[in-house]
Amino acid sequence: MTKTQPEIFYTDPRLAQVYDTLNPWAADQQFYTELAGHLPKRILDMGCGTGLLAVELARRGHTVIGADPAAAMLDIARNRPDGDRVTWYLADASSLTLSDPVDLIVMSGHAFQVFLNDVDVEAALNNYFKLLAPDGTLAFETRNPAYSSWRKWTPDISYEEITVDGIGTVAVHNDIVEGSRNRVSYETHFAFPDGTKHVGKGHLRYLEVDEITAHLNKAGFAKIALYGDWDGNPVADDRPEIIAVAQKS
Repeated sequence: MTKTQPEIFYTDPRLAQVYDTLNPWAADQQFYTELAGHLPKRILDMGCGTGLLAVELARRGHTVIGADPAAAMLDIARNRPDGDRVTWYLADASSLTLSDPVDLIVMSGHAFQVFLNDVDVEAALNNYFKLLAPDGTLAFETRNPAYSSWRKWTPDISYEEITVDGIGTVAVHNDIVEGSRNRVSYETHFAFPDGTKHVGKGHLRYLEVDEITAHLNKAGFAKIALYGDWDGNPVADDRPEIIAVAQKS
């Protein structure tokens, strides 16, 4: 099994600070919050990043575990207001162990796409299956390969300037290194107000619907629902997401 390593813009402390400004609360976090429901659950937020979703789930009365392989992201998560309500683990999807099972595992922010081969996908899903309670649920999303959203990750379309607390105005844009239906390599360029620049390199895999279903079935998940957007519409070529909600039994 290859070990998936976090990209530099998740491990460099200053770049990790930019992450929250680029990725504020949105429809995906709302979807997973509603999926968790009102009754208290034991929840694992895998690939929790800076902890935005994990902390909100904890505020709503759930027992929450946040796990991520990037220490810089977890540093921000721990220091977030109410970050002490969450138990944090520095771990990746295949190696995380817990003393007690969880009722729900969520993996947001398209983090599922960092599993670049079948071995890594299977290792993560097999571990999720073990970590879940007998009637537990796994939920994650991946970008729809038919929608080709990456074609808009060009400097002219993606350029934006954001204001980050404690840093100032940061110019950000993406650029595609190599793109195809099922695999994309890209760069995210950051220009800081002190004149320094960083380039983060990312690699993503875009799985097809039948591949996702096959992997989930192989891991033991029986009941699988797939959605094409955060409103719960079915997967279609003109919808940007493949959102999977799979039950253990």
